[in-house]
Amino acid sequence: MNLRHIEVFHAVYVNGSVSAAARMLNVSQPSVSKVLRHAESLLGFPLFHRTAGRLIPTEDAHTLFGEVSEIQDRVLALREATRNLKRGAGSLLRVSALPSIALDAIPATVAQFLRKHPDTRFDLQTVHHADLLRKLYERETDIAVANVVPQGAPVDAHWLGAGELVVLYREEDMPGAPPRIGLEELGGRPLISLASSGPIGQLFSAEVQRLGVELNEVVSARTFHIATALVRLGVGMTVVDNLTARASLGPGLAMRPLKSRLTFDVNAMTLKDRPPTALGTAFLKSLARTIDALSRPA
Repeated sequence: MNLRHIEVFHAVYVNGSVSAAARMLNVSQPSVSKVLRHAESLLGFPLFHRTAGRLIPTEDAHTLFGEVSEIQDRVLALREATRNLKRGAGSLLRVSALPSIALDAIPATVAQFLRKHPDTRFDLQTVHHADLLRKLYERETDIAVANVVPQGAPVDAHWLGAGELVVLYREEDMPGAPPRIGLEELGGRPLISLASSGPIGQLFSAEVQRLGVELNEVVSARTFHIATALVRLGVGMTVVDNLTARASLGPGLAMRPLKSRLTFDVNAMTLKDRPPTALGTAFLKSLARTIDALSRPA
């Protein structure tokens, strides 16, 4: 007997008729009758006596039911487990992300995700580029979200979207700013530099060198959070990614994209031998939608 035979036999035994078994299984009566006859043919003995429209189990059926009932319970438990996995019930997602992404995009996505998957648990942490791969290798995280995927690393990349570098400034320091700001317009203004902050800082530095612009770097900050805090306090302006800038906006602050249109990718990384679960894949799709929404013009 295969699992379909067992399922039909169990339903008929419990309900006492083909019609009731068909309703329980949500299939047609002929389908139940066909499977039952096939099971009896394979076994070589009848399972039920047909009496006055009802099916009366034979002694062999009573003996078989004890074994079948245990198998059926396990099948039902397996189905429930797969449903739980699909909807993420009781599952843990460990996500590490760069501070720029963790500042707004990750919290917004988690909040939305938990509305559909309330039993999911999250372990979230901010990590700098240098530590992302180590977190994956040492199994401290399941998903690492960054901009650049290291070449040759045993990871799979999942593209989530694209971002752009912008100028974050106090409105009083640059009233009537144009829709896009050229780097030459920053030349005489105090700038909080993020040149040492990783790939985003390197992208900006390369463009500065290409254009040969002299900038007045009054502070060098290694984290975007420090840079945006300094802007808020009037120390100067800074060039950061659009996700960080949008999350940092407040009264008196504004952001404008660069005229040079310096763009970057946002990628999630997972180990090749540990692809994301169904729940993890659903989370990444949700995160991609969040990044897309946050990257649109305000």
